[in-house]
Amino acid sequence: MNGINFKREIAASVDQAVARVTAALAEQGFGILTRIDMHSKIKEKTGKDIIPTVILGACNPSLAYEAYSANSDVAGLLPCNAVIRELTAGKISVELAAPSAMMRILGDDKLVALAGEADKRIQLALAKV
Repeated sequence: MNGINFKREIAASVDQAVARVTAALAEQGFGILTRIDMHSKIKEKTGKDIIPTVILGACNPSLAYEAYSANSDVAGLLPCNAVIRELTAGKISVELAAPSAMMRILGDDKLVALAGEADKRIQLALAKV
């Protein structure tokens, strides 16, 4: 973990990595709410190129409900982001936000404790990617 993300590198294309991340997260009860092809948006809005980067907004509804019920300020930190970034052709960085790190921002110990379960699920998903 680098502070806010659980991270690993895999051999895949961006599309293959997105599919693998989506499937691994689904096994842990997370659905994908959003997909942002960041490289396409940057190109569209600025005309500049960046490496292929996809951001998936993942949510486990049960865990999100528990967190929101404990402190509604958590809404600004949801969903959890999964970043799929092409490092070189065939080499992908997969970065999954650490829910407990995000919850520390609010300074709510109860939320940090609740996020521990989400951390475990995120790490299990990352190991299967």
